[in-house]
Amino acid sequence: QVHLVESGGGLVQAGGSLRLSCAASGTSSSINAMAWYRQAPGKQREFVAIITSAGSGSYADSVQGRFTISRDNAKNTVYLEMNSLKPEDTAVYYCTARRTDGTDWGQGTQVTVSS
Repeated sequence: QVHLVESGGGLVQAGGSLRLSCAASGTSSSINAMAWYRQAPGKQREFVAIITSAGSGSYADSVQGRFTISRDNAKNTVYLEMNSLKPEDTAVYYCTARRTDGTDWGQGTQVTVSS
């Protein structure tokens, strides 16, 4: 099992930027990919971005071109650089680690974008 801790959330004005971090500990060598999801109030949790162990990333259409996912394997940390933030990006952002035998979730970090 992998323990995940997110950080970097906060309050930002529309058009601003934030960088989220997710530090993994435990059996991190078993991780195949890491991803970010988000859940806005009253809405279902949705996929945001994913990065494979080889460093290949992909994004939801709603964040393509504004968000960048990256990882530092030496630090077992994945990042989500969020630029040109919009009020509709307001949500709790969750980090996940996909292993061969399961998926682990972090506790989430709140991102609030004011208009």
